[in-house]
Amino acid sequence: MEPPRDQGLLRSDSIPEVGEDAAATVSMTETLSEEEREELRKELAKVEEEIQTLSQVLAAKEKHLAEIKRKLGINSLQELKQNITKSWQDVTSTTAYKRTSETLSQAGQKASAAFSSVGSVITKKFEDVRNSPTFKSFEEKVENFKSKVGGSKPAGGDFGEVLNSAANASATETIAEQTEEETH
Repeated sequence: MEPPRDQGLLRSDSIPEVGEDAAATVSMTETLSEEEREELRKELAKVEEEIQTLSQVLAAKEKHLAEIKRKLGINSLQELKQNITKSWQDVTSTTAYKRTSETLSQAGQKASAAFSSVGSVITKKFEDVRNSPTFKSFEEKVENFKSKVGGSKPAGGDFGEVLNSAANASATETIAEQTEEETH
């Protein structure tokens, strides 16, 4: 059983160009006279020659364009930057980009507000805990324990004060030892 010839991309027959009639293409190749074929060959050669000429003119124009750009100091990196800038401007002017940008902006504002409110709630909760009777009782117990362990020393003092007092104590001990040796 032979598969049908009309299978989209798998078709083996040629597809006529836009504007061509499929029936006319098939009958034209079969019914052309020798004179008509010769005329078409001449026209084909003429069109190919015109295409070659246009290609040469285009190459000359591109060379001239490159020379003008070189004289103006325009290089390919600057052109690339200009193309990217223009493309970005084209993108940012589309309604889809504007809508997306507005949506993201609104989402960012909502997220910022949410984080801000979460932070203030946490701060309020910490303040509530600090002001609670249980925490105050615990704080008092810690203070009492510190005063029992530390004796009558004032609570606090930074690291620098501790170092200074230790240095003064060792300097006093050294002077006392020297004086004892001199008296003996």
